[in-house]
Amino acid sequence: MQTHINHREQEILRELHLAGGSCRIGFLAERLGVTDETIRRNIKLLESRGMVRKVHGGVHLPQELTEKPFQARMTKNTLAKQAIAARVAEIIADGDSLYLDTGTTTAFVAQALQDHKDLYVVTNSIDAASTLSRRNNNRVFFAGGELRSHDGGTFGLDALNFIQRFNVQYAVLSVAAIDARSGLMLHDLQEANFAKEAAHRAKTRILVADADKFERNAPIVVEDPGSFDVIVTNITPPDDVVVMLENNEIKIIVAKS
Repeated sequence: MQTHINHREQEILRELHLAGGSCRIGFLAERLGVTDETIRRNIKLLESRGMVRKVHGGVHLPQELTEKPFQARMTKNTLAKQAIAARVAEIIADGDSLYLDTGTTTAFVAQALQDHKDLYVVTNSIDAASTLSRRNNNRVFFAGGELRSHDGGTFGLDALNFIQRFNVQYAVLSVAAIDARSGLMLHDLQEANFAKEAAHRAKTRILVADADKFERNAPIVVEDPGSFDVIVTNITPPDDVVVMLENNEIKIIVAKS
């Protein structure tokens, strides 16, 4: 992820995402326990990088960096996500172990796995856990920690420490944006940290991304795109993205719609 973003700037971006993409300077100062002037200084640096836009008395995320709430994203590109999920379900066999993250495409993967048996699932997504628990002799391990209201994911040190105790066959992970220059990107630093840890603890790392993710931007850059083995998508990516993926030795699988 981008190392030039300091801790307070990460907190500001997180609070903006939780607030729906915009809020007042005073609100951020109160949430983070600092002065308005401290927030303004950090906002000025973020604005210089194009990561926020300052307005009178407040700040908001650029539209291209704003992530909609989970349920709103679940209704977008549904057929594409279902096709991707069905293809991933063909890769995973009964009895396999896997990690599932909090992305909406990953939620569709969980749905596509409902007829699988004896799965060993590690997740920080309450949606994935609910979908696959109490089915077909599956074992589901849910990371503890603070449950976020906007995406039903658990994050924090306890949740991160929890997944470090597992080694799985597959990690099924999502991203917010992909382009040829920056590579793989996410909206949230905690999600990036989770993805990095989960990728390290899986034999095969599967990236799931629909066509809407290509040639977009998000504020947090994934440090090592080469840690992924496969991307499953619904269309052939743009030529420059294909080159970037191939340079990182990521196999491209296009799911049939």
